[in-house]
Amino acid sequence: MSDWTADALRRYADRFGRDLGSVRAELLTGDTAPAVPGPPSPGAAGGLARDHSLPAAAGTGPATFFADFTAPHGRRHVRACGAAACMAASGGGHLQQIADALGVPMDTCSADGAVSLQEVRCLGYCYAGPAALAGDTAYAGSDLPAQLTGKHPPQDPPIPVHAHSRKAVVTAGLVAGDASWSVWPEVVRRDDPAEVLAAVGTAGLRGRGGAGFPTARKWAAARTHPGPRVVVANGDEGDPGSYVDRLLMERDPDRLLEGLALACFAVQAEEAVIFVRAEYPRARERLRTAIRRAYADGHFGHRVHGSKQSLDVRVEPGAGSYVSGEETALLNALEGLRGVVRPRPPYPVEHGLGGRPTVVNNVETLAAVPWIVRHGGASYAALGTAGENGTVVVSLSERFARPGAYEVEIGTSVRRLVEELGGGLRDDAVLRSIQIGGPLGGFLAADDLDLPLSDAALSTRGAALGHAGIVAFDDRLTGEEILRHVWRFAAAESCGACSPCRVGTRRGLRLSHLAPSAEVVNARDQVLRTMATGSLCAFGRRVPVAVRSLARVYGIEGRP
Repeated sequence: MSDWTADALRRYADRFGRDLGSVRAELLTGDTAPAVPGPPSPGAAGGLARDHSLPAAAGTGPATFFADFTAPHGRRHVRACGAAACMAASGGGHLQQIADALGVPMDTCSADGAVSLQEVRCLGYCYAGPAALAGDTAYAGSDLPAQLTGKHPPQDPPIPVHAHSRKAVVTAGLVAGDASWSVWPEVVRRDDPAEVLAAVGTAGLRGRGGAGFPTARKWAAARTHPGPRVVVANGDEGDPGSYVDRLLMERDPDRLLEGLALACFAVQAEEAVIFVRAEYPRARERLRTAIRRAYADGHFGHRVHGSKQSLDVRVEPGAGSYVSGEETALLNALEGLRGVVRPRPPYPVEHGLGGRPTVVNNVETLAAVPWIVRHGGASYAALGTAGENGTVVVSLSERFARPGAYEVEIGTSVRRLVEELGGGLRDDAVLRSIQIGGPLGGFLAADDLDLPLSDAALSTRGAALGHAGIVAFDDRLTGEEILRHVWRFAAAESCGACSPCRVGTRRGLRLSHLAPSAEVVNARDQVLRTMATGSLCAFGRRVPVAVRSLARVYGIEGRP
């Protein structure tokens, strides 16, 4: 049914000369808007699908899945971040404070339709939380309720950015003034895609979105399948604690676009899509502006810079789903389907967007490519550690004295990041734990900080590098409170495609509220083992790892 629905949508788009994204937007938000602004009802979405000779599921499936379509919407819609960094910043009380200040319970709309309030995870303001969006206007800081009610002016602080590696790579344009589009024209005119592929292979560049798969291997695999091919930039940065993709998309979009162009050239793709999470409205608009400029400058379009390469690029918005950051769920979302994970094989490099060979790369990964092609793969490989080359941009959360984005080499001591670069915790607070690599990463105690920042080292403590966000927790929150938060996040964000994760996350959340009797401890362990062995994707398989690492750090009775 999913393949048929996607093909039907595409046929509809082709029939009317429209792109698939506009069809998807009409199906989900078009002429079905109710009197109170917001998403269509499932019935209305299904009716719109039938009006275009599509099955009702083409409308009701996505309309009942994505948070932005299921949440109530008032004339003023407020999205309040309830993710880990904002929870740590407020000590866990900010969501109720916002609801009290606005006079609207969380995830509801006022009776007159004036205000609605939705909990989301996350907005990319982990360095300045707690945070919220009202429409597209950002608010951040400890006085968030006063900002939202107009008592204080809105605060939207920029992301502090620093480079502490021998060479600034991803942040080169932000901290060193390196110009974008300095590589692409010359490379594309030389008409040697293997040159780009070889440089990235020599560099040892790995995906920075969490999985860490070798980038050149993914590109080479896509080349083995006949075209047309497509490259997708994954800007659905959902890991609470990480905001590097927002930084790059908002403040250096040309670097991402040049890396995307080079990736398309390497795999001989003539179409590229940038998928940007719904919670990043400014990033979407700045990318669209940069894309228009790139077309005007001849970087995109037909036979760019007089070469044989043609390239078209567009931005597609997400609609509120953490799991849509997983590459197959992302492809489903792009096709107008429910954003659930696809079984693999086939892998996207063989059968991806619309059945075409598709490369999906994270924003930070692509932003490193221009530097690598310009300076050579060996220069990048000289950074980092053996087996884990290069740099990574670490996002430090609000609890640090000096929060911000820090580009460091793989292998940098976690203690250096926490104490020297981050300055320890603000207000002389006591560090109780750090969550590293997002909700699927893991937790480290204060005496674990001498580990190198690498997947190999972190795995020895039940953690992972992931997207390299670091959220610090002080002693205002107990281990049990954080444990319930992890399970609540997992239950809310599970895509539901497989029973071990769909049922396990909800059962884990219920069990986290119970005293640890022998029966409860046994049930908890059974949930973790079932999820770890039976889940379809890394989300369900990694939640147990994160839960066990938290229990180890906090000495939670019965682990867990």
